[in-house]
Amino acid sequence: MGSLAAAIVVGLGALGASLGIGLIVSKTLEGVARQPEIRGQLQTIMFIGVGLVEALPIIGVVIALMVMNN
Repeated sequence: MGSLAAAIVVGLGALGASLGIGLIVSKTLEGVARQPEIRGQLQTIMFIGVGLVEALPIIGVVIALMVMNN
């Protein structure tokens, strides 16, 4: 039962992160298309956002490993 729960946690974490990163990059590209002069600022904000969103699946993997050890 723990293996199934771990697989669900990791899978949903990866799915959510991929959707979130897709939206972040999409909106950044829209912003650059509208105002190319602030590309650097938007890119910096995008990388911070991607890093924060990427933390979710990492936390999910840690939780899954904790569930598997019990």
